[in-house]
Amino acid sequence: MDYGTLRGLVALLILALFIIIVVWSYSKKRKDSFDDVANSIFDEDKVDTANKKRAIDKDSKQETNNNV
Repeated sequence: MDYGTLRGLVALLILALFIIIVVWSYSKKRKDSFDDVANSIFDEDKVDTANKKRAIDKDSKQETNNNV
């Protein structure tokens, strides 16, 4: 086997892997999990906002207790 044949086989292997990855990523089975991951950034913002609001409420309760 010469160098040209080896390069051809490697190119075919890479092409096959590319096609497998594309088919896997666009399969209907994966759509729900990809949608969940894509929307997870918005869920984190809600959680962060809720945590900040709790911290502000906690601080305001401590301030009112100090004024008594």
